[in-house]
Amino acid sequence: MRCLPTLLVALVCMAALSQTATAAAAYYDLQPTEVADDTYVFFGAQENFSRDNHGAISNTGFIVTGDGVVVIDTGPSRLYGQAMRTAIARVTDQPVVQVYITHAHPDHFLGNNAFEDVSIGALPGTIDTIRGIGPDLASNLYALVGAAMRGTTSVTPDTTIEAGSTVTFGSHTLELIGERGHTPADLMVFDRTTGVLFAGDIAFHDRAPTTPTADIDVWKQSLADATAIDFRTLVPGHGPATNDDVPLQQTGAYLDWLANRFTEAAGRGASAAEVMFEPLPPRWAELAVEPGEYRRSVSHLYPALELDSLGAPSS
Repeated sequence: MRCLPTLLVALVCMAALSQTATAAAAYYDLQPTEVADDTYVFFGAQENFSRDNHGAISNTGFIVTGDGVVVIDTGPSRLYGQAMRTAIARVTDQPVVQVYITHAHPDHFLGNNAFEDVSIGALPGTIDTIRGIGPDLASNLYALVGAAMRGTTSVTPDTTIEAGSTVTFGSHTLELIGERGHTPADLMVFDRTTGVLFAGDIAFHDRAPTTPTADIDVWKQSLADATAIDFRTLVPGHGPATNDDVPLQQTGAYLDWLANRFTEAAGRGASAAEVMFEPLPPRWAELAVEPGEYRRSVSHLYPALELDSLGAPSS
């Protein structure tokens, strides 16, 4: 009879896990797509955050290494992270042994709640940002997404990644590449074994890039660095995977166009309101989430150019 309390605790824990899995499945029907040997991606919706998509708008992935599973990004919520773990368990009985977070945007790291039992690694700048404003980002996503966010809190990665380091899990050797530009700290994970490059939000494909924390000139250098990698498959942060560098070229061309338009408009004294509602060229108008993302980029990037054009200090 002395075993009864232990048995009851185990049953309660099993029931709680079952309820969590059921709740996760109610919001997220995650189906992994195999993009290379042992390598899977959950592709996000090419949309903005909404209560219909529950915030599942970015790509997340995992690698089955033979010595455990490595996860790249954890999605927008605790329930999304739990749905990831359930889907991973359908593919392999290997445990999750490592998580890597590519950058500090909420659709990429707020699923960390579901992975607190393993190492969660990120670049120092990502860790600092999540520690500082992670709770605010979570609160904002609660407002945009609603009930799918329940139980989600901001969990700061507990392992600092050294940019340029190489790690091996089972038969897979991963290069952890530190970049900047989309945010102040952008991680790319290159699997030397399969040739898969998880580029994070350095690369967008058929979707307008987001720019709330962007430095376009630095971002373009990161795109050049990614192009120089001898990858066989590229997984962007948003949009379909490819076996070529189209997402890198597309992202770079869009950023060039955006910077040139804003510079020209500031030079002729156009107001932000004028620039915001100028029509987009057909090439860019057909991207997912346009023209909304373009208009957000005006609010993010144009005020500094206006000040510069007037000869005023921008800080």
